[in-house]
Amino acid sequence: MGHCISPKWEQLPTLILGNIYEYLEPRDRLNASQTCRHWRGVLFQKRFFNNFKFKLHINNDRQCTFFRQTFCNLASEVTLIFDFLNVFHIEKIRRILYRIARCDNLQGLHFCTNSVGLVPPGDISEENLIDIEQCFVEPLKMFLNRKKFPCLILDLGAIEALTYYGLDVLKALSKPERLQQLTLASIKFDPSHYPIFTIETSLLQKYRSLQVLSIDYDTLNEDLLHSMEILPLKKLLICIHGLDRQHPGISDTSWARFAATFPNIDLIVSLVYAFEAVEVLQVRILRHNMPITHLRVLFCDFMNVEALEWMSINNSTTLRSIQWIDSAYKHSDNNLMDLILRSGQDPFVMMAWRCKSLEEIVIHGYVLDPHNIVGISRLRGHTLKRLEVSMIDNTPTEASLDSFIELYYTQEINTLLGQKWEPLNPHALHPALGYIPVSDDVRDEYVFDLMRRDMGY
Repeated sequence: MGHCISPKWEQLPTLILGNIYEYLEPRDRLNASQTCRHWRGVLFQKRFFNNFKFKLHINNDRQCTFFRQTFCNLASEVTLIFDFLNVFHIEKIRRILYRIARCDNLQGLHFCTNSVGLVPPGDISEENLIDIEQCFVEPLKMFLNRKKFPCLILDLGAIEALTYYGLDVLKALSKPERLQQLTLASIKFDPSHYPIFTIETSLLQKYRSLQVLSIDYDTLNEDLLHSMEILPLKKLLICIHGLDRQHPGISDTSWARFAATFPNIDLIVSLVYAFEAVEVLQVRILRHNMPITHLRVLFCDFMNVEALEWMSINNSTTLRSIQWIDSAYKHSDNNLMDLILRSGQDPFVMMAWRCKSLEEIVIHGYVLDPHNIVGISRLRGHTLKRLEVSMIDNTPTEASLDSFIELYYTQEINTLLGQKWEPLNPHALHPALGYIPVSDDVRDEYVFDLMRRDMGY
């Protein structure tokens, strides 16, 4: 009898193995590639990495080496995750940026750091940090200046010190007409004092494929808003920090014209540490014909009930989402009912009644009347996809939450919303929302993550 010869799978020709890989799902292909070094080597071909997005952690040396040697030639989009205050990270970022500037396949670039607003432009010393212009701007301009495969997505990561060079960066784009997503809004080191970034209308009009844009309110003016009308915009995020007295604002007429041009746009207005702007929101910023779909008020230390009532009347046809968020440790004694005694009505209940497209309500840092939460559920029903609150009935403890669940018809809310619902335990929330004071970078992280989700990243 002849002897059975065991096949030498590790010697399977690259061409045959590559053809086999094409029949596999990505997860199965990855598992198969772990068989041996040869099978793993066959995996790294561009045909197996269409629209591949890679998150590169700069503190991981092995991952950085692997990216420079292999994945930089395969990924179409990369997110650089680093510590902006770490000198070693900044130097590694510089090398990575110069490397990707030579990669034709990469068409999307995101920056992600835990220190977005902690280093203002003007306070960067050579003793502590490598020059930002040398480390970021110059290699970034090389990346953007590639002509064969132009940049489609540019996300400056809400880093104030990077957006300070925004105009230089934008002028470096070799083919601005190909850019589809642009993130320029930033989180400020000092929300009451910072340089204002300006964009020329003629420059913005070159981005004829731009669909997603974030921008600081200080940069926005009527001419810039009008220049957007030739763009195929689907989403515009406006970030508000301080409110310059010299800023002319945007007229209701201009917003009406914008709304007519973009009837289906997502218009997201985010107030971030905007301690002064939040108090005059309905006077200086909001307009009747402003097609606002999402409102974010983040750590502004004030619940503007009048603005909420104003929006429920004037923006009722467009508003789909509202998040009003503060830290519990600052506002644990702030009962929302105490704020609305003058009007005698809960503005969130009125929003639930008047805003027919409202799908999301998120409120943290303020004590809510459980009866009104039930009322919101009755008014919105299944159309309210997310109702998130954490502080109930004046004493936000686990005991009171249990009482609320038993006493205030949680089962009815479940039925009305068509989903299992209960108030969130305030002790289990993100640290920025809790009862213990946290550093600025913890709140920045929360804000940054929300901004990224709103941008679709």
